[in-house]
Amino acid sequence: MGQGTITDIEFFSEALQEKLELLIYIPANYSPFYKYSVLIASDGKDYFQLGRISRVADEYLANEEIENLIIVGVPYKSIEDRRRKYLPNGDLHDAYLRFLAHELVPYIDEQYSTYRMGMSRALIGDSQAATVSLLAAIAYPNIFGKVILQSPFVDDMVLDKVREVKDPHAFSIYHVVGSLEHEVTTMNKTIKDFLTPNRKLHQLLVDRGFTTFYEEFEGQHTWKYWQKDLKRAIKQKFSL
Repeated sequence: MGQGTITDIEFFSEALQEKLELLIYIPANYSPFYKYSVLIASDGKDYFQLGRISRVADEYLANEEIENLIIVGVPYKSIEDRRRKYLPNGDLHDAYLRFLAHELVPYIDEQYSTYRMGMSRALIGDSQAATVSLLAAIAYPNIFGKVILQSPFVDDMVLDKVREVKDPHAFSIYHVVGSLEHEVTTMNKTIKDFLTPNRKLHQLLVDRGFTTFYEEFEGQHTWKYWQKDLKRAIKQKFSL
């Protein structure tokens, strides 16, 4: 089996009142006679370019190691745009969650042969994109059944959202953070401790009874480590 195709699509979001550039990976074996799971990546361009996510999928699908998979990347426009959409206190945050659940998912289900069930839909993100992925699953647990978190940004607002979850069994979580992420230089050049809040998040997920996988990889808050981890994350969430 060869390489899948990556298509650029312009999508107008009513919720956000803006045009978004989507990247959609369709596997080489795509046929409307089969059903496909869906993985939605915020920080979408980074996942395709730096994470090489399509290559990971191509390899696993060729070896029949994972279920049939469509990957949708949602890129951000700027550091400011990312913050406004991905963080819980961002002014576009709720609209972005509505876009994911009520616009993007129906569009993908309409265009492609998908399972149309929460358990066959996953969200993935790194850093702030991981934060918004977790918060989208919390807001729409019937729509998203799996979340992959690579070094999420965690603050008290995020922890409060997790505490408020009614049904911790509604979705499962894959969660990693680097053991050297106690001093991270963020995009706006401030130094943040990601490790301690991630440990708090993990403890809270365990205490609340979520189905969660957690590991601290030996490394920092960079794509060098997330790219390596991506292989295991995809395998764990989509293995046959």
